[in-house]
Amino acid sequence: MKYKLLVLDVDGTLLNDAKEISKRTLAALLKVQQMGVRIVLASGRPTYGLMPLAKMLELGNYGGFILSYNGCQIINAQNGEILFERRINPEMLPYLEKKARKNGFALFTYHDDTIITDSPENEHIQNEARLNNLQIIKEEEFSTAVDFAPCKCMLVSDDEEALLGLEDHWKRRLNGALGVFRSEPYFLEVVPCGIDKANSLGALLEALDVKREEVIAVGDGVCDVTMIQLAGLGVAMGHSQDSVKACADYVTASNEEDGVAVAVEKAIIAEVRAAEIPLDQLNAQARHALMGNLGIQYTYADEDRVEATMPVDHRTRQPFGILHGGATLALAETVAGLGSMILCQPDEIVVGMQVSGNHISSAHEGDTVRAVGTVVHKGRSSHVWNVDVFTSTNKLVSSIRVVNSVMKKR
Repeated sequence: MKYKLLVLDVDGTLLNDAKEISKRTLAALLKVQQMGVRIVLASGRPTYGLMPLAKMLELGNYGGFILSYNGCQIINAQNGEILFERRINPEMLPYLEKKARKNGFALFTYHDDTIITDSPENEHIQNEARLNNLQIIKEEEFSTAVDFAPCKCMLVSDDEEALLGLEDHWKRRLNGALGVFRSEPYFLEVVPCGIDKANSLGALLEALDVKREEVIAVGDGVCDVTMIQLAGLGVAMGHSQDSVKACADYVTASNEEDGVAVAVEKAIIAEVRAAEIPLDQLNAQARHALMGNLGIQYTYADEDRVEATMPVDHRTRQPFGILHGGATLALAETVAGLGSMILCQPDEIVVGMQVSGNHISSAHEGDTVRAVGTVVHKGRSSHVWNVDVFTSTNKLVSSIRVVNSVMKKR
């Protein structure tokens, strides 16, 4: 498969204006993960605020990642391991607090599931807390209360001109010490020097041994430009500013028009070829599921044919030392399930409707059986697969018919 990593900005990209993942987008993202593509959520949000989205997308099941604080931290969604992290030197906090007070700006930072601020009544800070499900803690002496190294600090004001002036001043004054940029007209973000989404993403690519050409990055804002330019395929949302679109290889629909799903369907799902289906990744991801517990391994897959093997051992045999018929049916359903999943559209799911089999001969403990599934009917609402199971000497063990129901995602 050409692409291995799909990097998604969150607000204005993954989420629509109601701050939701649309059904079509969710279906498309689940499907590409099933195909072996890993997802990175790349956002200015704190890690805690991204966890519910990661759970909804099942990133933990598919080896995905959370790139939070605009790149200050990267988390393995599967086990919570911190793969990359940069923090602000706490000695800089009194200076930031002094400048905020001098200009009449509110100031806050994140800590676990809280926001620490000197201005809890500020509307933008309250909205940020609600958006990320964070508690607000008021601290009059901000730099004294923050006794840790924060990933980033935020200055807040509705005086856009004043924020812009301080941003320009700090870019000259703090060059080499801190990075500053406006993520919203009312937010001035302060991060460790050299931090942006692209630099942190580059560290992740190196750790995963993934090439830039194997990455798709999708975003809508100025903060996304560097990662869009880094990726092999950089995608701008349809509602992005012209300056963002100019940096992209492709412009998709807006976030209100399922732009992420449109891009993914075009670049990944529609382009996949049978030989590119990552069977090794599918096998690895299923090692703790039923097929993993039975030792089932996919060996070939395309739109019309799927093959898999299963050992005859203590997991799959009868007490008499021969292959259990129930394990054989599970093997057949596993094969037919993958085949139907390949055939389905991004907004569809597959569920088993009926399975029936004829057990013709036996396979003995120590052997490895091979299942060969071929599709005999491709309907809009159902697929019918014939699955033949053979011993290692090509003796037919069972012939099984599997009917799968094709349903729209709810």
